[in-house]
Amino acid sequence: MDVAEKELLKKSALGDRYAFSLLYTAHLPGLMKYLYLFNPSRDDNEEVVQDAFLKMWEKKENLAEVESFKAYAFTVSKNLLLDKFRRAKLERKVMQLMAPGTEDSGVRLDDELCYEEYHSVAELAIDRLTEKRRHIFELRTKEGLSLDEIADKLKISKSVVKKQYYAASSSIMEYLRNRGEMTISIVFCLILF
Repeated sequence: MDVAEKELLKKSALGDRYAFSLLYTAHLPGLMKYLYLFNPSRDDNEEVVQDAFLKMWEKKENLAEVESFKAYAFTVSKNLLLDKFRRAKLERKVMQLMAPGTEDSGVRLDDELCYEEYHSVAELAIDRLTEKRRHIFELRTKEGLSLDEIADKLKISKSVVKKQYYAASSSIMEYLRNRGEMTISIVFCLILF
């Protein structure tokens, strides 16, 4: 790493936003090309890069110790992209389970009762959400709108939509876990299959 970049990292670690923005500008094109190797969606990759830099800024104190900012930024970005893929896969599995009786759902007729129990508990969890979170969650899961479409429809930023949606999902999962209705093993099963 050159001396100038090491100095930018030290300044960033101390909270210098301008120094951090220089790192962002210098590494953005390379990160976008790198992520494209895994995912051709420019919108997804832009979102991942923004999240990666936000995450790095939130832990800026560690930047002074980073030996290679490029490697660090690439690793954080790739991990966030992989997390995004895992969440999407989990969402698809949950949506399949939420639609019993369809050919693709994999839910057998003898599992209908179990589904009904899970569904009613999940509905209780959804009802406990704040109105804003519930509305965003339902637009995403029931109407199938993208985060961008929800932001446009509600006239709010995509980052607010994303935070509210993930907060709603976490709240619902926590509610289900606390009620013993959904265990970690079921979640892992959904992710793996």
